[in-house]
Amino acid sequence: MRGEGKKWEDLMQQVKKVGYIAGPMVLVSMLQYLLQVVSTMMVGHLGRLTLSSVAIATSLTNVTGFSLLSGLVGGLETLCGQAYGAGQYQKLGVYTYSAVFSLAAVCIPVSLAWVLMEKLLVAMGQDPLVSLQARDYSLRLIPALFAAAVSKPLVRYLQTQSLVLPMVVSSFVVLCCHIPTTWALVYKLDMGSSGAATAVCISNWLYVFVLAVYIRYSPSCKATRLAFSVEAFRHIGEFFRFAAPSAVMVCLKWWSLEVLVLVSGLLPNPTLETSVLSICLTISTLHLTIPYGLGAAASTRVSNELGAGNADKARLVVWVAMFLAVAETVAVSILLLCLRHVLGRAYSNERQVVNYIAGMTPLICVSTITDSLQVVISGIARGSGWQHIGAYVNLGAFYVVGVPAAVALGFAVHLNARGLWIGILIGSVLQSTVMSVITGFTNWNKQVPTHFSFSYYFEIDDINFLQATEAQERVAEAPSSHP
Repeated sequence: MRGEGKKWEDLMQQVKKVGYIAGPMVLVSMLQYLLQVVSTMMVGHLGRLTLSSVAIATSLTNVTGFSLLSGLVGGLETLCGQAYGAGQYQKLGVYTYSAVFSLAAVCIPVSLAWVLMEKLLVAMGQDPLVSLQARDYSLRLIPALFAAAVSKPLVRYLQTQSLVLPMVVSSFVVLCCHIPTTWALVYKLDMGSSGAATAVCISNWLYVFVLAVYIRYSPSCKATRLAFSVEAFRHIGEFFRFAAPSAVMVCLKWWSLEVLVLVSGLLPNPTLETSVLSICLTISTLHLTIPYGLGAAASTRVSNELGAGNADKARLVVWVAMFLAVAETVAVSILLLCLRHVLGRAYSNERQVVNYIAGMTPLICVSTITDSLQVVISGIARGSGWQHIGAYVNLGAFYVVGVPAAVALGFAVHLNARGLWIGILIGSVLQSTVMSVITGFTNWNKQVPTHFSFSYYFEIDDINFLQATEAQERVAEAPSSHP
């Protein structure tokens, strides 16, 4: 009975710790997503040409730039999370600087690619005027790209220490400033879409500033506070060892959805088919903010426990995160199914579109289940350091199976947008199934990192072995005790 009581106590403790991180991370994701929504809404009143060019530019800059940075920074979740769990607090600063330098270097070729965006869009059949405005908007977003190269590592630095509430406050402050700034630049200063892009850049750098001020002066960051060291350059290779497969794992799924929208323009009645797919993707993207929070929490807790050498607790975190993901997505799927006949009315007044969305809703429900599992398992992979496995699985699931199946069902079988969505859904089901099996059969004792030397941090502070062991136990028992 006492053993059962201890297991239940450990389970509830992990549920609380996962929930403590997941909830705020959901808010952070939503607040950051609203920055783009606000900008798009503002320019939407400037005319169809401006809205179209900004929408295309936003999509392409996300795919080629911001999504790439989001994927690469996943390597920091492995390194910082496990270093924090191992009690090697000084390494968090070293790894964070390595990530900032690495992402900034990646931004240079990406920026050069954005210069050529006009030619790319024209070659894809886009209107030359739309292509020109899309390129101009993209070029004005380059400062925001470099800001993201700094803010994303800072976010992971805080996340791996379970310091999530400061990120919520910072994101909220930035959004509150972004709304009037965008309005003033777009309308009062008559800068149009250029003003919207400038506002995004200002908000991104403001986010960097707020996070940096918190890290510099908060006592919660005292033990891990960032201090520049040339050692950061020596760890760039180690960072990319985890970052590259993490980027592949994240971007392959993201890019497959963009391919879906692009090929939908080749279907009969492309206006209807593309509109329906865009609405479906919007619904799916809004829902993903919830599993994103769970995935971030799973990554943090798994990496902390593995870094501390607690394989059993890491395993328990995995099952807690998976259970919460399934429970959440089942509830959301039931809600969407019940609202299927009115869901389309939130996006369109056309009866044909509303009925089409109602028919697509069961497929969207299945997608929410597979996507939730995929996002949470990806978080577990980042925390454990086996992103390369996720990259291989995603490559096979989406580009060997999913995309070809989507094209075949959409065009050869004439299922149109429904066929395209079913094809990607087949890839998602395959991907989530394989990743779930891999996670279920993982030997977590072998996932405990061996590259950390526990004497590194403690010898610097001249702490004896007994104190080092006690400190390690405190980190393992209460890694999220920071306010």
